[in-house]
Formats: sequence, structure tokens, C-alpha cells
Amino acid sequence: MKQSFSIKARLSSFANAFRGLFVYIRQEHNAWIHCIIAVLVVIAGILFRISLTEWVAVVFAIGLVLAAEAFNSSIERISDVVQPEKDERIRDVKDISAGAVLLCAITAAVIGVIVFLPKILGLFS
Repeated sequence: MKQSFSIKARLSSFANAFRGLFVYIRQEHNAWIHCIIAVLVVIAGILFRISLTEWVAVVFAIGLVLAAEAFNSSIERISDVVQPEKDERIRDVKDISAGAVLLCAITAAVIGVIVFLPKILGLFS
């Protein structure tokens, strides 16, 4: 049965999502690493005065990596609940989700090189 639209329910959904972000940032060590790197990249963007288009790419890359890590953390947690004992299938699931984070991080690093390398090289010319 379809429920009718409720502002209270929508606000509750946002509150739950923000709580999830808080749990993610507070409890996931890899999230700390990604956030520290994101802050350093933002500082570099400010110092190098990157263009609006470059900001779009950098912000997208940061969001991509943080979201991928959040999905990975969620998959790992639910996997541990579903199968607390060692299981090759669960190991594969966790490794695949970690691999997805790695792909996103590599993509973000390539974006970083494209945006920042010319600016860094410009300091020496």
C-alpha cells in the first residue's frame, strides 16, 4: 500500500541520513583518511586558485570516494551480521566492495593529477 506524502516523514529521513553520516565519520577509520585528504585537496585548490570547472571535478571526485567508502563500510557491516564466521563468499563480497573504493580513489587521483600537476609544474617554470 502506497503511503501519502508526509513532510514529517521526509524530515525524519533526512535526520536518519545525517545520523548515518555522523556514524560513518565517527566510526570508520578509512573515512577519516579520506576526509583528511579531502581537506588537503580543498586547501590546495584554494592556494592554486583552481577554476570553477576544476572545482567541479575535484568536488565530484571527493564525493565519489567518500560515498564509495560509505557503501563499502555498509556492505562490510551487513556482511558481518549475515555471516559472522569466515566465509569465502563474504570475503569476495568485501573484497569486491573494497575494490570499488580503490577504483574510485584511483579515479580521484587521476583527476587530482590532471588538475594540480600543471599548477605544480608552473611553480618551477
